[in-house]
Amino acid sequence: MESTYGNRNHRLRHDTVRELGEILDAAWEDRGNVLIPAFAVGRTQELLYWFARHWDDWDMGRWRIHLDSPMASKVVQVYDRHHELFDAEAREVWRGTPNPFRLPNLRVTESAEESMAINRLHSGAIIIAGNGMASGGRILHHMRQNLPRRQTRIVFVGYQAEGTIGRRLVEGARWVRIHGHDVRVNAFRHTVGGLSAHADQAALLEWYGNFDPAPPVALVHGEELAREALAGEIHERFGVEAMLARPGLELEV
Repeated sequence: MESTYGNRNHRLRHDTVRELGEILDAAWEDRGNVLIPAFAVGRTQELLYWFARHWDDWDMGRWRIHLDSPMASKVVQVYDRHHELFDAEAREVWRGTPNPFRLPNLRVTESAEESMAINRLHSGAIIIAGNGMASGGRILHHMRQNLPRRQTRIVFVGYQAEGTIGRRLVEGARWVRIHGHDVRVNAFRHTVGGLSAHADQAALLEWYGNFDPAPPVALVHGEELAREALAGEIHERFGVEAMLARPGLELEV
């Protein structure tokens, strides 16, 4: 079982979405850009969904929204071809607001030249680019240009693993090294964890608790502190000694 958020719980989705809207309002008042590192599958599409759902109350029409990820743009096309798979809430958004994947101010950049042109914008732009942990991809170019500006806001909507630039920024680094250059970080940083695709501790425990009897479990896909915390909760609640998967571990099933 995964354990990415084995030691914490997300904010409620309603509070998370409200926070995102507040961040956008503050960024507009500061006349800066908003950078959002996002993975191509899932996070990018959900962001566009919330932009559409709150099109009027967030005044989204005032922004220039740039999706700077060739892979994400292809995934968006797949989502857009299969509305029949959406739940009732999502279908309602499609009927009452602009299509999330065809927002009138959405610009999808394919070429490197188009991507570089975005960096001429110093305000009024929301830039969604890969990758989600800022360990590579086009987001690094936008960070290099925007992080020194005090008007910039960078929004993390997914988990930031140890050793990534995203993790360093979340932890408050004042300098990061990008493409061989030391970049001063003056931008505001926001972690909107409630949009993560990974279940939090409460959801993981609820899922595991549905098994009767409780089966043996090995915890994977999590850093040590998160796995240890989840293992402790599993033992306390279910009396099971969870194994922490490490290189060389063998399990017989």
